[in-house]
Amino acid sequence: MLEQHLATLPILLPLIAAPITLLLGRSLFLWIFATAISALACYFSWQLLAAALTESVLSYAVGGWPAPWGIELRVDAANAFVLLAVSALSTLVLIYSKDSIEKEIDSSKHTLYYTAHLLCLAGLSGILLTGDAFNLFVFLEISSLATYTLVSLGSDRRCLTAAFRYLVMGTIGATFILIGVGMLYMNTGTLNMLDLANRIDIYESNRTINTGLAFIMVGVSIKLALFPLHMWLPAAYTHAPSAVTAFLASTATKVAFYVMIRFIFTIFGWNYVFEEMGMDLILMVLAIVAIFKCSYMATVQSNVKTVLAYSSVAQIGYMILGVSLVSVTGLMSGLIHIFNHALMKGALFMAVGAVFYRVGSVDINAFKGLGKQMPLTMAAFTIAGLSIIGVPLTVGFVSKWYLVTAALEQQHWVVAALVLAGSLLAVVYIGRVIEAAYFQKPPASRDSNQVKEAPWLMLAPMWALVLANIYFGIDTSLTTEAARSASEWLFQTSAIAAASSVEVSQ
Repeated sequence: MLEQHLATLPILLPLIAAPITLLLGRSLFLWIFATAISALACYFSWQLLAAALTESVLSYAVGGWPAPWGIELRVDAANAFVLLAVSALSTLVLIYSKDSIEKEIDSSKHTLYYTAHLLCLAGLSGILLTGDAFNLFVFLEISSLATYTLVSLGSDRRCLTAAFRYLVMGTIGATFILIGVGMLYMNTGTLNMLDLANRIDIYESNRTINTGLAFIMVGVSIKLALFPLHMWLPAAYTHAPSAVTAFLASTATKVAFYVMIRFIFTIFGWNYVFEEMGMDLILMVLAIVAIFKCSYMATVQSNVKTVLAYSSVAQIGYMILGVSLVSVTGLMSGLIHIFNHALMKGALFMAVGAVFYRVGSVDINAFKGLGKQMPLTMAAFTIAGLSIIGVPLTVGFVSKWYLVTAALEQQHWVVAALVLAGSLLAVVYIGRVIEAAYFQKPPASRDSNQVKEAPWLMLAPMWALVLANIYFGIDTSLTTEAARSASEWLFQTSAIAAASSVEVSQ
C-alpha cells in the first residue's frame, strides 16, 4: 500500500508535519521530530530515484482522476535526482540547526523556524514532483513564503530588509510565471505538462505562446537568481541565519534551475526554445557574464557570507552555461552541478556558521588564525573551497570536466577556456579566506582561550558534506548515471512531443 502512494510521501510528510511542530513547543523533541520527518522524506526520495532509474517514469493520479483532467505527480530520473539532493541537504541542515539557531535566532522563534523549514521542504518537493503547470506555481509560492519567513528570523535587523527585498523580487517572479502559465492555458486549454507539450507545438508561431515563454523564462530567472536578476540573493544569504543560508544555497536555486529545465524540455521543447527563439545564445551570454562579474564581486567582499553569496550566482552561471550548449553532455553537466554545488555550498555555509557560533563575526578578519583554533571547521572550509575551484578528486572538478567536455564537443573552444578562467577567480576569493585562517595571526582583541572547535552536531553534518565532496569526486557512478539518464530522457521527451504534435497538425 505504501509503495502505491510513494510519490506523494515526500510532499505530504513535511506538509502535514509542519503545523504539528507548532503544537510541540520549544523542546528537544521539536528538533528530533522535524529532523526525523526530513530523514523519512529523504529515504522515500531515494526509493523514488531507484524506481525511476528502473522504470523510467512513474505516474500518480491524485484522487484517482487521470491526467490531463486530474492532477498528476510524475517521477522521472531528472526530478528524482534533484529531489534526493534537496531532502538529503534538508536533513543535514536540520541536524546542524540545533546549535546554530540557539546563537542566531531568538528562542521564541525556534518553533517558527522548524515549521517554515518543513513547509519549504514540502513546497520544493511539490515543485519537483508535480506534473501540472499551475500546481507548480502553487508549490513555488508555498516554498517562497516559507523562505521569506526563514530569512527574516535572524537577530540582525538587516535580515528584515533582505527578506522584504526577497519578497518583492520573488513576488514579481511568481507573477511573471503565473501570467505565462495563464497564456499557455488560454491557447491550449490544458495545464498538464505533457498535454501542454503535445498541444503547444501546433501554436509555435502564436504570439501568445511566445509571450508566455518570455514571461516564464523571466520569472524563473528571478527565482533562479540568474544575472542580472540576482540582486535579492546577496542580501538574503548574507543576513539570514547561517542554517537558513545553508539550506537555501543548497536547495532553492537548484529547484528553480530544474523548473527552467522542465519548461524548456518538457513543455516548450528545446528545438523551439533554442533553435527557433534563439534563447541558447542569450542564456550563454548571461551565464558567462554571471561567472566573471559575480566571481569578481566575490573577490572584493569582506563579509565571507557575501563572498559565498556572489559565488553562488557565479555557480548558477555554470549550470545555465551547460544548458545553453544544447547537448546531452551539456545538460548532464548542469544536472550534475545541481547536486555537486549543493554539497559544496552547504559545507561552506555550515563552516561559516560554525565560525560565527564561536567568534560572533563572519568578516574575513575574524577568520585570522582560525586554522589552529578551529582546525576541523577550517579544514572543512578548505576542502569545500577547493571543490568550488575545481581541484581534482572533488565534485567541483567533475562538474567542470563535463562542462568543458560539452563545450569542446560543440567546438566552443572559447567557452571551454572561459570556464577554466572562471576557476582562477574562485582561487582568489577562496584563497583570501584560507590565507587569513592559516597564514595570519589572530586579532589582538580576541581571547584565544575562549575560541574552540564548533559543537559536534554542527561538525557532523558539515563533514558529511565534505566527505561527500570527496567521495562523489572519486566515485562518480551514481551522479553521472542519474544525470545522463535524466538528460537523455529530457531530450527524448522533447523530440517525441515535437513529433507527435506534427502528426496531430497533419
